[in-house]
Amino acid sequence: MSYMALYRKFRPTEFGDVKGQEHIVTTLKNQIKAQRIGHAYLFCGTRGTGKTTIAKIFAKAVNCENPQDGNPCGTCASCRSIVAGTSMNVIEIDAASNNGVDNIREIRDEVAYSPTEGKYKVYIIDEVHMLSIGAFNALLKTLEEPPSYVIFILATTEAHKIPVTILSRCQRYDFRRITADTITDRLQELTRAEEVVAEEKALRYIAKAADGSMRDALSLLDQCIAFYLNEDLTYDHVLDVLGAVDTQVYSALLRKTLDQDLVSVMEQIEALVIQGRELGQFVTDFTWYLRNLLLLKSSDHMEDVLDVSTENLMQLKEESQMIEMDTLMRYIRIFSELGGQIRYASQKRVLVEVAFVKLCKPAMETNQDAILDRIRALEKQLEEGVTVVPATLPYQERSESNEKKEPPAPAPKALPEDVQAVVKNWHNIVNQLHPLIRTYLKDARLKALDGDKLGIIASTSTGEEFLKKEEHLNEIKAVIQRDIGKEMELLVASAESDTHKDVGAIDLGQVIHMDIEIEED
Repeated sequence: MSYMALYRKFRPTEFGDVKGQEHIVTTLKNQIKAQRIGHAYLFCGTRGTGKTTIAKIFAKAVNCENPQDGNPCGTCASCRSIVAGTSMNVIEIDAASNNGVDNIREIRDEVAYSPTEGKYKVYIIDEVHMLSIGAFNALLKTLEEPPSYVIFILATTEAHKIPVTILSRCQRYDFRRITADTITDRLQELTRAEEVVAEEKALRYIAKAADGSMRDALSLLDQCIAFYLNEDLTYDHVLDVLGAVDTQVYSALLRKTLDQDLVSVMEQIEALVIQGRELGQFVTDFTWYLRNLLLLKSSDHMEDVLDVSTENLMQLKEESQMIEMDTLMRYIRIFSELGGQIRYASQKRVLVEVAFVKLCKPAMETNQDAILDRIRALEKQLEEGVTVVPATLPYQERSESNEKKEPPAPAPKALPEDVQAVVKNWHNIVNQLHPLIRTYLKDARLKALDGDKLGIIASTSTGEEFLKKEEHLNEIKAVIQRDIGKEMELLVASAESDTHKDVGAIDLGQVIHMDIEIEED
C-alpha cells in the first residue's frame, strides 16, 4: 500500500478526536442527540482547523444507524460507505473549480430526489466564497427552503466574501486557531503511534510554526520525519528542515544591534545565509522575539503569556532592561514593514541588511522614535568625551574645514551638570510652555555659557524681542526650575546680535543633534 500523509492517516473519525474546537463539537452533538438538526451550516475559519473534517463527521452522524452520544458508530453500513467514499448521501463539491451557475443548478435539480438509503443527503461545499454571484443567486432559494432530508454545509476561509443573503440563511460556526499546547499534545500522540522519538522542544517549535493549523503542523512533522528518516527528531533537525534560526541567534543579534556593532551584525547575517536559513521566516521569528520583549517590558506579569522556556525567559528579562521602550517600538516597526516587503522580494538578503543598518544607524531615519535613539547616541558620546561632528554640515563645508591647516581647538571640559540636565530634557521643558513661546523656541539654538548660564539664540530679532519679555522669560525660568530644582540664569540673543561666535549650534525643531558649546562671556 502506498504511503499516506499523516494529516490523512490520522484525520479524526468522530467528534472526540477533534482538537481545539470543543465549542463547535458540543453544539453539533447536542443538536444530533436532540434531533434539532438545521438545514444549512456555515463553517468559517483559517486553514487546517477542522472545517471539512467536522463536516464529514457530522454527515456520518446524521445518517448513522446506531449513533452513540451524538457520535457516528463507524461500523454500520452507512458509516462504512461514507468513509469509503461510495455513499450517495454525502456529496462533496469544490467551489473553487465548480463555481458556475450550471454547477449550482445541478445541485438544485438533485435535491428533488430523496436518499435511497439513510436519512439525509448532505452537501459539503468547500471554499464556498469562490462561487460566482450568479451561482450564489441560484443557491439562495434552495438554501432557504430545502427538502427536509437535505443539509447544506458551506465551508470557507473568507466569510467576508459571502453575500449577506447567504449568511442569513445559515447557522454560522467560527473555527478558532488551535493553540500551540493543543497541537503539541496531538503531535506527541502521533509520534508515539508512529514510533518516532521526538524532542518536546522540536514538536513545540513545529506547533508554533503551524500558526494554529493542525493540518500544517502534521505536514511539517511529516516533512521533518522524512528528512531525518530512522533518526531521532531533535530541535536542531527541525530548524534545519524549516530553515529557521535558534533563539540564541536572535539574542546575539539584538545585543550586537544595541551596541551598534554593524560589522558583527553583517557577519551574523552572512552566516545565516550560508547555512541556508529562510530569511522570510527569520524576519517573522525575530519580530516575534521583539514582541516578547515588548510584553515583558510592558508588564511584570507576562510570564504566563509568553510561550518560552525558563532559560529563554531569564534571557528576555535581562534584555528587556537593556533596551528602551521607544527603541523597541522602532525595531518592531522596521521589522513589521520588512515582513510585508520580503515575501515578494527578489533580493531578500539586501532588505534584511538594510533593516539592520537602520537599527544600528538611527541617523538614517527622521521618524520621532529614531530621533530619540539619535539623541541617546549623542548623549553617550558626550559622556564618553567623544567630539561630535554635526551631520547637518554640508559635505563641501566639511571638506573645506578639513583642508584648513589651523590646529584643532582643544576639547571642552565637561559641561556643568545643571546645564546638561536642561539640555537633555529640553523637549519636555519646551512642551510645558505656552504654544506661542514654543513657536519661537522651535528654531532657537542653545549654548552653554560661562558661569553656568544657558544661552538661547533666537533665529530672528523678532524672536529675541519676544523671548526677552519679562513674563516670557520668567515662564521659561519657572519651568526649568521645576524640572531641575534650581534657578538658572538665561541670556537671550538673536543670530544677528549674538556676541559669541555661533559654531555648530543645532536646530531644536529637528531635534537631530544636541551639540552644546562652551563660550566665554
